[in-house]
Amino acid sequence: MTLSEHERKQWAVPGVSDHPLRDRLTNEIHARPSLAVKAPLKVTHLALLSGEGAGESERRHLAELCQRFGAVEPPPDANYWHVDLGPFRLNWERHTEFSTYTFLRQGVFQDPFREPVIEQVPRDWLRQLTGQILVAIHLAMEANDAPRRNSEELSALFASDNIAASTMAGGAAVAWSDFRLQGDGYTRFYVRDQQLGPRQAGRLVQRLLEIETYRMMALLALPVAREVGAEVSQAENALMRLTEQMADSDKLQNEHVLLEQLTSLASGVERLAASSSYRFSAARAYYLLVQRRITELREQRLQGHAPIQEFMERRLAPAMRTCESVNERMTQLSDRISRAANLLRTRVDVALEQQNRDLLESMDHRAKLQLRLQETVEGLSVVVLSYYLVGLIGYCLKALKASGVALNPELLTGVSVPVVCAVIWFGLNKVRRILLREHGH
Repeated sequence: MTLSEHERKQWAVPGVSDHPLRDRLTNEIHARPSLAVKAPLKVTHLALLSGEGAGESERRHLAELCQRFGAVEPPPDANYWHVDLGPFRLNWERHTEFSTYTFLRQGVFQDPFREPVIEQVPRDWLRQLTGQILVAIHLAMEANDAPRRNSEELSALFASDNIAASTMAGGAAVAWSDFRLQGDGYTRFYVRDQQLGPRQAGRLVQRLLEIETYRMMALLALPVAREVGAEVSQAENALMRLTEQMADSDKLQNEHVLLEQLTSLASGVERLAASSSYRFSAARAYYLLVQRRITELREQRLQGHAPIQEFMERRLAPAMRTCESVNERMTQLSDRISRAANLLRTRVDVALEQQNRDLLESMDHRAKLQLRLQETVEGLSVVVLSYYLVGLIGYCLKALKASGVALNPELLTGVSVPVVCAVIWFGLNKVRRILLREHGH
């Protein structure tokens, strides 16, 4: 039983308000319900890479198609919409970086892949779809009462003899696919309904479509891994050369140059990581979804064919391991560059400290020499000042004798010499102590 918002709030605790996201979070797990389908059925599935900001334009384009067929349009904030347009049903889903359009039509057919359901969709509308097609699938599901196709007829449906097939859903269905592009540009799935209910059939169709969609989304990281892997190899070789130069370097100037080169190399590796980390992280998430959907198929081996799980393990898993390996190499390279830069920076700091220590010792030595010279100059200054002051005293004494004072100028001048020298020496020392005290010495 589904309660209206007014009825539901009558069940809430009186006086306690709801969290503003309660309704949205509650409805989130119901946002993408599984389809109810019944064999015989034809499906065309498209996945288009359109970027993260294409949702609004896609909703407008979808609303235009609904208007043509007089159907209900999607709400402005919809990320999922299922609508019956008469000749076919459409299931639209908006994901982070891509959108899927699944067209379904029930009805008896002779050739599973002739007159696909997409031919019922207006051509002009299809040409205006946003984005680039990454996945295009034709899926045909035949009922259990349809004539069984032998191995030659099944092989004729696909472009390769290397077909993955298995019994699924506890024996309720059998599915075949070679996961290759056919001449019309579509990948093909052929399913035989043996005992599926409508909801079970819808989930099976959805899982098969999602396996191929998420497989292709995961593989988007492989070209990136190959390109980044080549650049990582170059960076590893560059780091090896720099570390060898570090071992041979004994000059501070050379180490400064090496440090600049290491910094430039680290910047390049970080640029690689920034440009590829999203793709690698998305690949891991998509690969997990592929594995989960395969597990949900509950496969049982069909004689003469590899099941989808084994097929993917041989082909998709190595590609994902390549992506993981390149991502891990890039992370380890960044760590090694960081360690090398820290080691070199430590060596530069130690060398600079040694230079500073040598400079300080040299300055201290020069200061001591300067002090000794200063003390020598101070001694000469005492002599010079004493000479001139004694001369002045002599002139004064001679002037007094000339004025009639009885004294011996020469004797008194000679006696004043040690007194004058002592006074000048003590005076200069006192001035120097005052100056040193003012400067904190």
